[in-house]
Amino acid sequence: MSNSEATEGIVPGDTPQPGGTGAAPPEDGAKRFALHKPDGQPVRTGRNLPLAIGSGVALGAIVLLAILPFPPAFILITSIAVLLGVRELRRAFTARGIEMSPIPVIAGGLVIQAAAFFGGPVWLVGSLALTAIITLSWRLRGGASGYVRDSAANLFTLLYLPFLLSTWLLLLAAPEDGQQRLMAFIIVTISSDIGGYFAGILFGRHKMAPVISPNKTWEGFTGSVLACMTAGALTVHFMLDGPVWVGIVLGAAVVLAATVGDLIESLVKRDFGIKDMGRFMPGHGGLLDRVDSLLIAGPVAWVVLALLLPVSG
Repeated sequence: MSNSEATEGIVPGDTPQPGGTGAAPPEDGAKRFALHKPDGQPVRTGRNLPLAIGSGVALGAIVLLAILPFPPAFILITSIAVLLGVRELRRAFTARGIEMSPIPVIAGGLVIQAAAFFGGPVWLVGSLALTAIITLSWRLRGGASGYVRDSAANLFTLLYLPFLLSTWLLLLAAPEDGQQRLMAFIIVTISSDIGGYFAGILFGRHKMAPVISPNKTWEGFTGSVLACMTAGALTVHFMLDGPVWVGIVLGAAVVLAATVGDLIESLVKRDFGIKDMGRFMPGHGGLLDRVDSLLIAGPVAWVVLALLLPVSG
């Protein structure tokens, strides 16, 4: 889930007020979600929040249905994400005159998903390395002109999407409690979004990264940290039977990773000169707009849990 709203604050001057200079026109058929700051002033969220929440809940239900009854079915979820994400990145690269090679990237990306779940880290690294070699070789037929540029786009896509997605499957494949590990990771990351979002829009004043993402505030980030660490402590204790301090470490690591992931996605979109990577979900933008924080947080959560809560088998 994107952390773009998680640390978002309403900084004076950022949001035009009705009747003022540059006031935004009313949305057709969509009323903004009504919130108020502590001083009673209304807060505008900048999007159709009920629609966005509904879309997010629907996506979360699909993910849970794949995890609970038959865990290997989650490979289908991450594989679909690879297809959609590569499509979004390819469109953005093409608009900048960069030719990506979707066939080896997609084929290798799908293999990586299965390798991570059924073979573990060793098979994941091996399939990633072979896919990278094949992708570099595939571009040879295009000649020297733009080779480094296009190959860099291919490798970026391969690492940013299929590889990072596959760490979710490493969590799921853990013996005995893999489903709980993946659900804990998702819950903690979503808590970061929710806590940061409401803290940001209610109390946000001090900009966090004005050059990269002008709407992020330190108040929103603080809300993310508190929500994430609380969720981490609860999920690790009750879902994984682990000590509370491990959950706090997990929450702190995930919130940092999620925030970095969102900043990376914001910078990618700024470089491409686009607002959203696509229109995959109503009220949410593209797929990559939704999973940016989850992509970076996935490997971090796997490392933390693998080191602090190792499993046998």
